Amino acid sequence: METHPFSLNERFIKRTLDIIGGSIGSLIFLVLLILLAPFYLFAPKCERGPILYTQKRFKKDGKEFQILKFRTMIVHDKSYWIKHPEVYKAYRDNGNKLENDPRVTKVGKFIRCTSLDEIPQFVNVLIGDMSLVGPRPILEFEISEYGERINELWNTKPGITGYWTTHGRSKVLFPERAEMELKYNCVHCTLFDLKTILLTIEQVIFRKDAY
Repeated sequence: METHPFSLNERFIKRTLDIIGGSIGSLIFLVLLILLAPFYLFAPKCERGPILYTQKRFKKDGKEFQILKFRTMIVHDKSYWIKHPEVYKAYRDNGNKLENDPRVTKVGKFIRCTSLDEIPQFVNVLIGDMSLVGPRPILEFEISEYGERINELWNTKPGITGYWTTHGRSKVLFPERAEMELKYNCVHCTLFDLKTILLTIEQVIFRKDAY
């Protein structure tokens, strides 16, 4: 499939939808922030810590930004991997995901299976770092998975949801994931974005492919 640029009308509609969706999502984020705060403040000592988690990701044109998430894991540094090499190996072998990750907190399990951890990213959408729909923003060590096609990934803003997210998500690993993410540059249009948003809502309701 051939890639095609975003038309002026598509860019205008896409940003309008991002502002509307980002505003609504940011309000939901603030409500959740208040409701979830006690579960972080009064959690067992090993699970206590910041409510939000930030991580370096890459947006359009390969620029860096800080993605926002609700923290779902214990607070730890890289020494955790040194102490638990078997967990690290399983984590990397499974595409940097673990279905039963021992680092996930009790409240984190609920937040993940309901995809609430992604809600803070509506703030990223509102300020323009991300879009509602697009390829998921990648980590630095995932850049190599795209090889010479990395610039294709960075032709558009990353999204909260997208083709890969609604077609297997955590069950689909690299290199197949890279092909699915790059597909957005070939199929993007307003109708596709709206359909993807509806599929994502269905996915969240029925808790599909999230862990």
